[in-house]
Amino acid sequence: MTEFEPLLQMLSHRDVLSDYERELVAGLKRRIVRIPKGGELVATHSRPSESCLVLQGFTAREVYLKSGERQITAIHVPGDFVDLHALTLKTMDHSVVALSDCEAAFVPHGELLRVIEKSQHLGRLFWLSTVIDAAIQRAWIAGIGRRSSVEHLGHLVCELFCRLEAVGLTDGQSFKFPITQPELADILGLSLVHVNRTLQDLRRRGLIVWKGGTLTVPDLKQLAAMADFDPTYLNLVVEPR
Repeated sequence: MTEFEPLLQMLSHRDVLSDYERELVAGLKRRIVRIPKGGELVATHSRPSESCLVLQGFTAREVYLKSGERQITAIHVPGDFVDLHALTLKTMDHSVVALSDCEAAFVPHGELLRVIEKSQHLGRLFWLSTVIDAAIQRAWIAGIGRRSSVEHLGHLVCELFCRLEAVGLTDGQSFKFPITQPELADILGLSLVHVNRTLQDLRRRGLIVWKGGTLTVPDLKQLAAMADFDPTYLNLVVEPR
């Protein structure tokens, strides 16, 4: 099994990959790096010459204000490129950090361009991944602006379950959730006290069980209905791209 299996699974949930395309992806030159929790994968204002693919663990895009307050603007899981957009943006306007111990593959931009030249289809699928990043951002903005805290957190849990299931990282109704309550506060834009109350509300309703770094969703349909979760924005549909 190639180190890029999570990426191949993610792409395969959006379109059919040929054996040739799988070989192109598996043959990408890369350097594998292990990053401890809290470590930085990508630095603000840097000009990366490589793109970072998450192989194991959870990572987050983060923006710091002058006050020192932090907003986490995205969570990335195995199979996600965290900075594929750096191919065209060049300069990063945010940083990416490890929310857990992580393993990542850093792929030179020249390698990505080589593969895109050999397969326009793969180029479109890489482009699709950045478009889906934008769709997730829209969902998060709607959550911060218009959903109640319980709906917002429930929506996030549903999203992560679907994304992790797509790359084979759920176990029945459960998945690893190595995120702390302070980190949830930075994701949801809430105070730590409000996050704690929101978690208690979801637990009291029997919608989640969070214990020992594992989150269980007893009834995903019930949670999705409560949170008004529609997975259309994740584009987990196999169709020609």
